[in-house]
Amino acid sequence: MKPIATSIPKSIPVGAYCLCDDNSGAKIVQIIGVIGMKGRARRYPRVGIGDIAVAAVKKGSPEMVKKVTNVVVIRQKKAIRRPNGLRVSFEDNAVAVVDEQGIPRGTEIKGVIAREVAERYPKVAAIAWGVV
Repeated sequence: MKPIATSIPKSIPVGAYCLCDDNSGAKIVQIIGVIGMKGRARRYPRVGIGDIAVAAVKKGSPEMVKKVTNVVVIRQKKAIRRPNGLRVSFEDNAVAVVDEQGIPRGTEIKGVIAREVAERYPKVAAIAWGVV
């Protein structure tokens, strides 16, 4: 997994509900864990753009509901700062369902994704409508 050269604030805490923006069958997921996070005592784990989290599917198709799966954050409301000084923010927090290697389980992402996600996960970028 490639590192991200951007300053990304981790703004989605454990327990947050996010929109699942792919066609894997999940509609709304709840973040229940963070993969590879090193934290501090008594501080909630958080994720940002390009991070992989463990999520429970709350709404969606009957075979996906109550499943625990890995997701990658593709959009967040909190603005991120890029090295050229540009700040980018999205209108919602969105995730895409992936497996352990970062390969998406859906075949299409209905919306745009951040460029930082496209650099780190090219397979996710291949099925997205656009990259911002």
